[in-house]
Amino acid sequence: MKYRKLGKNNDMVSVLGFGCMRFPIIDNDASRIDELKATELLKYAINNGVNYIDTAHIYHGEQSEPFLGRALQGGYREKVKLATKLPSWLINSKEDMYKYLDGQLEKLQTNYIDFYLIHSLNTDHWARVKEYDVFGFIENSLKNGKIKNIGFSFHDELPLFKEITDSYDWGFAQIQLNYMDEDYQAGLEGLKYLASKGIDAVIMEPLRGGRLAKNMSDDIMDIWNDSDKKRNPAAWALHYVWNYPEVAILLSGMGEMYEVVENIKEASKSEANSLTELEQNMIGNVRDILNDRTVVNCTGCNYCMPCPSSVDIPKNFSFLNIAAMYKETEVTKASYLANIKRDAQSTKCVECGKCESECPQNIEIIKMLKEVSTTFGLK
Repeated sequence: MKYRKLGKNNDMVSVLGFGCMRFPIIDNDASRIDELKATELLKYAINNGVNYIDTAHIYHGEQSEPFLGRALQGGYREKVKLATKLPSWLINSKEDMYKYLDGQLEKLQTNYIDFYLIHSLNTDHWARVKEYDVFGFIENSLKNGKIKNIGFSFHDELPLFKEITDSYDWGFAQIQLNYMDEDYQAGLEGLKYLASKGIDAVIMEPLRGGRLAKNMSDDIMDIWNDSDKKRNPAAWALHYVWNYPEVAILLSGMGEMYEVVENIKEASKSEANSLTELEQNMIGNVRDILNDRTVVNCTGCNYCMPCPSSVDIPKNFSFLNIAAMYKETEVTKASYLANIKRDAQSTKCVECGKCESECPQNIEIIKMLKEVSTTFGLK
């Protein structure tokens, strides 16, 4: 395993962090973590050098933190740097911030959080936490030792990102970055801006919700296979991120053992500034192909869920993009109908708009659900 510095305390963290929002589940219910399988994945990762575990209040229907509290018993808590997040959108008073932090400490069965983030900042959430004195909360929580490092995660446009970055002496920040999203939200400019301020970067969505890892079409696989360096699509996407020296760590939401094993193997080979010009051009060629085909920029983060009408929004969008990217509308339609219950299909949307106010990607969800219905001929 390779390690890089993260935070004001100069902690050395594994370049691969374990994102705890995609554990294996039971009966397709995100709140029912398969604890036996998930614990096996987690302990294998830690035993093989992964020392950064990232969770949040909202993950797995608020069950990720309690699960980790149990799974990290027996000495594993002491082996890792634990990260979780303040749910900024739920803060309605100054006291709420302290209430959530104390509740998270209890759920995680720990006395302190190594890396604490103000979660999912956008214009509205940022105004909310500022109104209730988030900086006072931060200073008090650092002083009393309940958190060791403070940062924020971001889902909005670049000007706001710079404003937030400049507002406080942050130890780190978490942004979305992959070879498809160089100019999206904070993007590469945001990464460079953090570095100019001496703030370390944690990267989320390096595989864009898994979409840069699987089901690549033949023309894209031909590009990967032409390289002298043999890597699968997921590995190329991970090394794209690790290539930036400004990146401290990337997070991967690993739900299968093969993903853990392969990602650890690639992490052990990671180096900054290691991609050749030819390899960077190759990644650019893949980007161009996929950009021409992507219909909806959904990462499957599930912030839009649950839908009041029971529409499975991320899954609907996943099938729409698969159909477009891999040019298999009829095959994808058959899979769509087999895997999405009728009550969860796009036609059940009543256009209430709740999802759009929650989406960190600012997707026009109502419009794109209609596109799903049109593409697959649903009525």
